[in-house]
Amino acid sequence: MNIPSELKYTKDHEWVKIEGDVATIGITDFAQSELGDIVYVEVETLDETLDIEEVFGTVEAVKTVSDLFLPLSGEVIEFNESLEDAPEVVNSDPYGDGWMIKLKFTKPEELDTLLSDADYKALVGA
Repeated sequence: MNIPSELKYTKDHEWVKIEGDVATIGITDFAQSELGDIVYVEVETLDETLDIEEVFGTVEAVKTVSDLFLPLSGEVIEFNESLEDAPEVVNSDPYGDGWMIKLKFTKPEELDTLLSDADYKALVGA
């Protein structure tokens, strides 16, 4: 299982890459493997400002649909539109081309609520 050390994580299995005041967000390798073949990613919150832990979208796999929860408060400024035509990229490259949104976060203190790679490994038993 791939859990990059340079990223932060949530208990809901999202990963977060921080660059300045922008966070790139996707789902973890563990999450995509649990979901199975991903057939659709929906994000209808582009240009909206949401609070931490609000639903920002959904991931649909062959057998289930899962909500995506915002790891930080802020404005959704970008959606990875390539996922509309190729949602399976989330399965093959969850930390690269399978990213889902970019968020301009507004409460830097919330970064302290994110999990380190070691904490996330302990959570998923890796």
